[in-house]
Amino acid sequence: MTLLEHLRRMARNNLWSNDRLYRAVLALRPGEFGAGRTSFFPSIKETLNHILAVDHLYLDFLTGGGRGASAYDDFMPFGDAASLAEAQADFDRKLVAFCDRLSEADLDRRVITDRREDGLIPERIGDILAHVFLHDIHHRGQVHAMLSGTSVPPPQLDEFLLDYDIKLRKDEVERLRLEWSDQRNVIG
Repeated sequence: MTLLEHLRRMARNNLWSNDRLYRAVLALRPGEFGAGRTSFFPSIKETLNHILAVDHLYLDFLTGGGRGASAYDDFMPFGDAASLAEAQADFDRKLVAFCDRLSEADLDRRVITDRREDGLIPERIGDILAHVFLHDIHHRGQVHAMLSGTSVPPPQLDEFLLDYDIKLRKDEVERLRLEWSDQRNVIG
């Protein structure tokens, strides 16, 4: 497997993991989404909004959108889980499409990141993508832990990459249209 293939799988994993997580979040009782909790951000709502805000920032960097830090600063947090889930799914599909358009050579290409007072820093596309996936996994883990204190059990989020796990994600992968070439024969 090449690094590009791996990053494409990670983009699909991001969509799948967020879909699973949001299905749990959408089942919360009234008041649980915004309730105060112990974590880096003080609620599920704030943590999920942070994930999406940072996603927008990095996609702007990756695509040369030109908004720089304002892509994060201008992000308007969502007040309800349904709208936030829809916006995250829309972003996740854009990230999958972005990764699908990349070539191996693109991964070493540098794009400008706006680091405010630290200036404009060129970074490799492959490194930015790895960072985005790590960032999202990190904060999804926090939401996963916060769900443990709600009426909804946290979903399993690590059943995506291995052939052994196909039976555990088959319906979701098909519903989300997330198959990749070497899995079509296995899932088919």
